[in-house]
Amino acid sequence: MARLVFIRHAHSTANDAGILSGQLPGVTLSKKGKKQAQLLVDRLGPSEFHSVRVSPMARCEETISPWLLSSHSKGIQNYFIDNSLIEVDYGQWSGRKLSSLSKEKLWKAIQDRPSTVEFPGGEKIRSMQKRAISSVYEAVKQSKNGTHLFVSHGDVLKAIVASLLKIKLDDFQSLVIDPASITIVDYDGDKSRLIAFNDSHSPVAPMLTMEKSVKALLGGGVRKNKAVRR
Repeated sequence: MARLVFIRHAHSTANDAGILSGQLPGVTLSKKGKKQAQLLVDRLGPSEFHSVRVSPMARCEETISPWLLSSHSKGIQNYFIDNSLIEVDYGQWSGRKLSSLSKEKLWKAIQDRPSTVEFPGGEKIRSMQKRAISSVYEAVKQSKNGTHLFVSHGDVLKAIVASLLKIKLDDFQSLVIDPASITIVDYDGDKSRLIAFNDSHSPVAPMLTMEKSVKALLGGGVRKNKAVRR
């Protein structure tokens, strides 16, 4: 069983301005986001990953760089810039204010029936989900019992988590994934178990040493934590 760790990039300049930036270049972390990225150094701590996969957008690389440059990242075996994890191509919506976009007719469909949505001049949400989940499948194929880290974007991670938990794409807007938050899922290639969701405060390393179990967790289940290696 693989353990999958998902991090949404920290607060960005586009978040600060209320802009839907999509794949536009030049979007970096805001002052708040840089602080969040530094906090991730201690939150991730001595976590060990068999692979680290990062969206090519600058804000994602900036989010994980402080931890990668710290003494904690010695356990990394494989690091990838993964185009499958790139932000949604919002097409003609890219660079526009969210306050303005919320008045568009398409906005209601995005909230209620996202599986039917294709952004004008951009990408289908269903297509985004398909290419994003392929990153998970590739990581698990390389190490089916490994621990893998993915750094990506809010809608992308919501779509991945929805797929893993067998939540309909039309319901993926019920998931909330905040900047710099961490979500952890155990996945055996068929079934998934949610270990942590949208966590913005807890240290991660102890969660990664929790016992993996493929047995039915009757009565809620009880698992033990192994000692964290330093």
